[in-house]
Amino acid sequence: MIRRLLTACAAGLLGALAVGAPAFAHGADAPDGTDYRTEVTGLAPALPGVTVRAIEAGARLELTNRTGRTIEVLGYDGEPYLEVRPDGTYENRNSPTTYVNQTLDADSAVPATADSTLPPDWRRIDTEPVVRWHDRRTHWVEQGRPPQVVADPDRTHRVRDWVVPMRDGVTPMELRGTLDWVPPPNPGSWWLATVVGALLLGTLGVLPADRRPGRTVTAVLAGGFALAGLGAVTLAVARELDAGAVGVGGVLTGLLAGQIWPVLTGLGAVTAGAYALARRPAADFALALSGACLALFAGVANAAVFGRSVAPVPWPAVSARLLVAVVIVVGVGGALAGVLRLRAAPQEVAPDPASEGDGQARAAAAATGSNP
Repeated sequence: MIRRLLTACAAGLLGALAVGAPAFAHGADAPDGTDYRTEVTGLAPALPGVTVRAIEAGARLELTNRTGRTIEVLGYDGEPYLEVRPDGTYENRNSPTTYVNQTLDADSAVPATADSTLPPDWRRIDTEPVVRWHDRRTHWVEQGRPPQVVADPDRTHRVRDWVVPMRDGVTPMELRGTLDWVPPPNPGSWWLATVVGALLLGTLGVLPADRRPGRTVTAVLAGGFALAGLGAVTLAVARELDAGAVGVGGVLTGLLAGQIWPVLTGLGAVTAGAYALARRPAADFALALSGACLALFAGVANAAVFGRSVAPVPWPAVSARLLVAVVIVVGVGGALAGVLRLRAAPQEVAPDPASEGDGQARAAAAATGSNP
């Protein structure tokens, strides 16, 4: 019965993962990691009230305008592309850049009506003086690696210094930054350590749960689930911060919109750990189910960071790799331990009616002193 239930739950989890996969994207095509580091170095001339930063692992730029004036971003042909006004953000529908920048790879089709020589046709796209956009000047969109990287891929290389032209009214401005190649880590090493850790944790499930070593293992599993669950939530929050979320409200909105499954599975893992520590009924099943959820939705879904040098978090990429590794180790190892315990649990055997009748006859004969 338990085996069939676990199989059904696993099938349901895989189906939910397939249906809910797009929810992990933050801004349409935000990357799960990259080997190119985009950094903003400054605005020339500097303008108090205007801030620009790279978000989503460098996939987008975010410009905030608190000057009370109109700041304009120019397109690839020098045409008006974006305007950030006090009452919101506007895009020029006649600008070819508007359509090219719809995807990270800059491969969107440009309609025949778009012409950089036409007067701007402004359309408001947001009521806040904040705009986020892809810009092929700031990241690598060409096929293959840059020549200097092909020649020596094991070193960090400056790919280019980039410039995005802007205007403050009629005053020209330049947004400046850098694009660097950063050698990626060896994903095989991370996966090997993760798989070995998961197997070692999972084999602890062969210890009987009702004896002292088993109780110690239960405490270890409970602590591991709490740690990994909090790690999953931390990773989800980090991704939203890197995607441009500001303040508690912005983070919560981003989590609900794009990170709901990692958050729910992280909180579920914490709950399952507490459930097991309290030695509640079906605790092993809770560990198996929540461990599988944790590994799928918060671990494997973010495992691209094992092979990418720049992760979509506002901290060093190694911190994201460690969090993902812990989540997968505890998720897979805890699920395996839970299944092993379920298989080793004694099963209740239904009494045989014939044997039960013979026992009753013997008891009656003993009471009367006769032979059955």
